[in-house]
Amino acid sequence: MRTDLFDFELPDGRIALEPATPRDAAKLLVVGPGAMNDRSVRDLPDLLRPGDALVFNDTRVIRAALEGERTRGDAKARVSFNLHKRVDESRWRAFARPAKRLAVSDHIRFGHDGRVCFLGTLDATVTEVGGDGEVELSFSMHSAYLDQAIETLGDPPLPPYIAGKRELRPEDADRYQTIYARHEGAVAAPTAGLHFTDRLFAALDARGVSRHFVTLHVGAGTFLPVKADDTTDHRMHAEWGQISPETAEALNHARSKGGRLIAVGTTSLRLLESAADEAGSIKPFSGETQIFITPGYRFKAIDLLMTNFHLPRSTLFMLVAAFSGLETMQRAYAHVLRSGYRFYSYGDACLLHRASAS
Repeated sequence: MRTDLFDFELPDGRIALEPATPRDAAKLLVVGPGAMNDRSVRDLPDLLRPGDALVFNDTRVIRAALEGERTRGDAKARVSFNLHKRVDESRWRAFARPAKRLAVSDHIRFGHDGRVCFLGTLDATVTEVGGDGEVELSFSMHSAYLDQAIETLGDPPLPPYIAGKRELRPEDADRYQTIYARHEGAVAAPTAGLHFTDRLFAALDARGVSRHFVTLHVGAGTFLPVKADDTTDHRMHAEWGQISPETAEALNHARSKGGRLIAVGTTSLRLLESAADEAGSIKPFSGETQIFITPGYRFKAIDLLMTNFHLPRSTLFMLVAAFSGLETMQRAYAHVLRSGYRFYSYGDACLLHRASAS
């Protein structure tokens, strides 16, 4: 499909730079068959049925934003990196800014801003330079030692749409993490989950809505715009995910009893759809997925989707257009732009019903 079909005008001021306080005070647009309703995230229990099953992504965001000093002979330059995919025990792929300052064999030293890793100096060598600002770094540490150094020297990897407009704050380390984050490995938050609180969980429990957890380590490739003129020419970055046999069995059981499966976030949806067979049964899963969902995709497992509002021409807007219909989502986004909803990672949310199969 033509990429420009997913374009729309989004004023800069509509991208949220701060999250709602408390988390569940964010707005929630309910998009159902032929209707839209303005609600709040804390209304979610009233919008679901006893027996429904919410599926959360319990990945934990690492401190993947690093500032380094490139040395090439006597010349030095500051370069920012967002790690996005681990290659092996000592190598990471990263997006660099500005990447034009880097070449293969360049030496990078981290910790020059006063933060020093207690294990020693963290150095890296640029081993590859690719397109879209992507590079490969080979670090001087490996395994758990490298993980600890990144945790010490790195910052929360706020999306560029936020980090480019304000300074990072200490509280972002907690705010850009779900309250149920468990398995470290993501370099971007599963942001629909940022709206949940212990109070909201208690209300969902009282409603009889079950909670289930899968893991998809979100990559920074989610920030990349679709530059191709046609969606068939866009390449998705692979992300690692896992669904345990116990979780797969519980979700299939909930569905067999008439419960609906509600994906909290596009990451949960993409993983579940990757693991589902043609009949909609979810299988245990462990591995990478590059699933790219655009209109015309036939959903197999998910009945509803809770997600934030996404950027123009993004793979995520394409996904919600596939889920609820392009015309429906165009109307929904026109409504939220008129009504003061906030976009992206720290923004408001919507609860989408799946479009009827044609």
